[in-house]
Order: sequence, then structure tokens, then C-alpha cells
Amino acid sequence: MTLKCDFKGALPLHFGPLNHPAFTKEALALPLGSLKEIVMTYALRSPVALLGLTLTALALTWSSSPFAQNNAPAFPSKPITMVVPFPPGGVADIVARPVAEAMGRDLGQAVIIENKPGAGGGIGMGYAAHAKADGYTLLMALSSLSVLPQADQILGRSPLFLHKDLRALARFTADPTVLAVKADSPWKTTQDFIEDAKKRPGAISFGSSGNFGTMHVPMEMLSQQSGIQLNHIPYTGAGPAVVALLGGQIDAVSTGPSTVVQHIKNGKLRALAHWGNAKLDVLPELSSLKDQKINADYAQWSGLFLPSATPEAVAQRIRAAAKAAAQDPKVIEAIQNAGSPMAYMDAPEFERYLSEDIKHMSEIVKKMNPKGM
Repeated sequence: MTLKCDFKGALPLHFGPLNHPAFTKEALALPLGSLKEIVMTYALRSPVALLGLTLTALALTWSSSPFAQNNAPAFPSKPITMVVPFPPGGVADIVARPVAEAMGRDLGQAVIIENKPGAGGGIGMGYAAHAKADGYTLLMALSSLSVLPQADQILGRSPLFLHKDLRALARFTADPTVLAVKADSPWKTTQDFIEDAKKRPGAISFGSSGNFGTMHVPMEMLSQQSGIQLNHIPYTGAGPAVVALLGGQIDAVSTGPSTVVQHIKNGKLRALAHWGNAKLDVLPELSSLKDQKINADYAQWSGLFLPSATPEAVAQRIRAAAKAAAQDPKVIEAIQNAGSPMAYMDAPEFERYLSEDIKHMSEIVKKMNPKGM
């Protein structure tokens, strides 16, 4: 019979002469007879040492027993944080809140939203990617996740995270972005917008969620395909950018339907086109750029991630809760009402989709001009 002792140095309780070499090695298996010999040898020298060794041996025996291991707290045993790498009011936040509420019901613990904006979403994505991999930090990301590591390298910066740092669990939405301008602007059509931009290079401004983000990339695609130059004004997220558009600080945005559809229906904004390949349910009369002979398409997806080193059993529990949330009628209704229909993908399918998206976006990013970013 042996007692397994996993020490990182000396005994946790060190008493004077009790400095046997056996206790300075890691992961040493002590025969019970040897342990008894050590106890009897030092018991005569120091009763305090005997007490310390006895307590330590009991603790080691308890920690290695099946009873102690089987009584470890089940996951989750405390609230979970879902990082949203953008301010409130944007697509990621709009999707995250009903999903988090439903996942909390399924998991039996609150899932708390924590907005961490900045660097086109990179600040929050990096924070979540490098968080402790125990299942208590999740990430609701947008498609800018596909491009940001490479974009940082293009700009000569150390990436805030790498794709290998994160594990994809679920995709919830995937919408083409919408080109929106103020309702009282002079542009009635996309062609009006392009013709004016050609006459006044750099004069027309657009807002984004940050360099290489989901609002920046589609506008760069439009600029490349139509031969125009626009003035890029980065914000921390779609919410602030749309507020700036409504206030007249910028001229246009390209963003997910859920952030602008109500303003369009209320007559405050005008939609000129979208970057998709099919009709939008929320704006069925709006034509795509491809319909207008402009070869540009872009989908802004939202998806759930966690640190890649998260234990498998924990990851699968979160994956199951995410799937249940995607099937929850309340979640589907909330996202649909915001203007973004559910487009759920489970982990294996989403991983394949993400891999292809990274490759596709890599080619687009290479064509973008980093000057001034």
C-alpha cells in the first residue's frame, strides 16, 4: 500500500528537524511502512513535528480519496460572465442578452453580460481568449474575430489573440450588413451615393466599430468595387456609430439590420442597399449590392466562444446550454423582433463555417489599405 504525495517543495507544515529528503521530491509514492518509520523516528524528537506530519498525511489521504474527488462542486457552481466586446446597442449585445438569460435558466446560474469594447472588438476578444479556462468566461463575438489577428499583424502590432486561443461553440445569427444614411440626406440610391463620392473624394464619412471591424470591412469592399474614397471614422461599436449618424456627425454606416431597422421604419434613416445574396425578411424591398451590379457581399455573424483549453466536459455543458437557448421561443422572438433572424449552427458546423470565413476574409484584408489606421 502506498500514499501518493504531490509536493511542490517541502511539507506544507515544516517543523524544525522534520526535513526528510523524501519530502523534497515531487509526486513521490511513499510505502506505508516507510511513512511509519519516519513518524516513529521523529516522534521522539518533537511531538509538534509528529502532529504536523499526521495532519499533513490525513489531508493528503483525504484529497486523493474517491470521496473527496466525487464531491467536487459540479459545474457551474457560480455565475458565469459572457464578454461582449462592444458597447450596448450593437448586434453582439442585442444577441447576447436574450441568449445569456436563456443559458442561465438552463445552467442554473446567472450568465452576466460584461461589455468590454475597444480595438474593433479586439480588447474584449483578447480578454476572453486569455481568461482562465474553467468555463466561467464566455465570449459573444462578431465576424470581426475572423480578421483581427491578421489585421494586427498587417499593422505591425502584436495580435490581441489568436484563433487557436478560442473554441467555437455556436453561431446564432448571420446577417448581411445594411448601408444606411440619414433620411434627409441627398442620396436616394446607392448610385447617388457613389456618384457623389466620386465627385468629392474623402468628403463623405462613415462610422464603424473600429479598424477592420464588421462595419469597416464592408465599406472598404464597396469602395474597392466602385472606385471611391470615403472618410473612415472609427467608434467603439455599432451603437455609438449609429447615434453619431442620427446626430449628423457622420454620413453613413454599414451595420447589421438589428441596429438600424427600427430607425429605418421610423423614418429617421434610409437604407440604400445590403451586402447579402438574398432578400432580407426585415427589409424585403431593399436590393443587394449584387443586384445593383456591385460585386460585394458580407455577412455579420454572431457566435459563442470560450477559451480553447476549457475542459471538455465543461465545454460540452455550455454547448448544450447554447443549443437550448437557440431553440428557446423567447430568444428566437427577441432576436427576430430586433431584426435578426436566428441562424443557429452547432459547434462542428460552426467550426467549419468559421474556418472558411477566416480564409475568405484573409484575402479581403490583404487588399485593404492600412494607411492611417
